[in-house]
Amino acid sequence: MFVKALRVGLGQLVIFIDFLTRPGKKKRPAAAQAQVDAAAKGLTLYQFHACPFCVKTRRALHRLNVPVALKDAKNNEQDRQTLLEQGGRIKVPCLRIEENGQTTWMYESKAIIDYLDKRFAAV
Repeated sequence: MFVKALRVGLGQLVIFIDFLTRPGKKKRPAAAQAQVDAAAKGLTLYQFHACPFCVKTRRALHRLNVPVALKDAKNNEQDRQTLLEQGGRIKVPCLRIEENGQTTWMYESKAIIDYLDKRFAAV
C-alpha cells in the first residue's frame, strides 16, 4: 500500500513539474499549421496520465504543436483492450500511426519523439 501511495504521489509531482516547465508551442503560419493538423488526424497516443515517459512524449507533442488524440490505457477499459488487441501489448506510451491505409504501432518514448521531430519539426 505504501509503494502504491508513493507511486501515485510521484506521478502527481511529475505532472505538476511538467505543468510548471512545459515548453512553448511551435509557431507556424496558418497554412503550415493546418497541414500539421491534417497529418495529426492519423495519430493517436495511448498513454497513462502520470507515466513519466508519457509525460515526456506529451511535452514533445506540445512543443511541436501537434494535436494528437490521447487515449487513457490505464483507466479506460476499451482503450486498454484496443491497445492489447491491435498493438499487441499493454505498454505505454504507444503511438498509433495511420497513413496510406496502414496502421503502425510505435512503442518507446524516444522512438516516438524522434518520429515526431522528423515528421513535424521542419513544417
